[in-house]
Amino acid sequence: MTSGACADGQCEPQDGPGLGSPAFEASNTMHVGLEVAGVTKLFGAHRAVDDVSFRVRPGTITGLIGPNGAGKTTMFNLIAGAPRPTAGRIAAGGRRLDNEPPHRVLRAGVARTFQIPRPFAAMTVLENVMLAGRDQPGERFWANWFSSAAVAAAERTVRERARELIDFVGLGDLAGAPARVLSGGQRKLLELARALMTGPRVLLLDEPAAGVNPALLDAIASRIVALHDRGVTVFMIEHNLDLVMRLCRPVLVMAGGRLLVEGEPEAVRSDPRVIEAYLGGPRQ
Repeated sequence: MTSGACADGQCEPQDGPGLGSPAFEASNTMHVGLEVAGVTKLFGAHRAVDDVSFRVRPGTITGLIGPNGAGKTTMFNLIAGAPRPTAGRIAAGGRRLDNEPPHRVLRAGVARTFQIPRPFAAMTVLENVMLAGRDQPGERFWANWFSSAAVAAAERTVRERARELIDFVGLGDLAGAPARVLSGGQRKLLELARALMTGPRVLLLDEPAAGVNPALLDAIASRIVALHDRGVTVFMIEHNLDLVMRLCRPVLVMAGGRLLVEGEPEAVRSDPRVIEAYLGGPRQ
């Protein structure tokens, strides 16, 4: 896989294995966005998210930044279905999600990654990705007895799709290696492949650059851009402001559980409220 080249703040990914493959077709049937309206989440008396409203436009790469404790990860958790909001409305493509459990949110086409990936360490990279495939007939006990040929055919399809995605994220040479040997950045790429295995239309990325060797950052950035080019709506939390400013249009800023500002990257970077809340005070 080629990771693409970045110049003048823009990444130009080159097509790698799997980019035009059927593994991506489930994501590309329509552009889907997110709507968050008046969402609040209480933990006792603490308002982790406080009456937040925004839209993630279909087909965008939208960034969410803010200081630690701003409520960013809680917002992602609410969108993904665990926990449920105390009040408010969450929808994807017009479908209400705020009262749906995580597996139904996933079926609605919304998948997420986590800041700290936790793969099955003893299983291979390929097996980890295969596990994420939805609706596999081999998961049903009786199908293995009475429909063994269909189960075998389905497993071959899942295996091929998983291999395409592993190639896409650049881990093809490690497909047969146990996940425990992967570096932190490689685990992020594995996590991305697992999320893509579900065929998302909206992808929530929780700090994709956190703990990643700088040598892998361009590879991760180029894969995000490539997914966007294939029609996946990307909503990402990230503390690496250079990456956010390079990839995201628009950027949302949360602080103290509330939405502070929304806009284009340069406008957000220079907003006095953001400087005070996120960048540590007035510029010198």
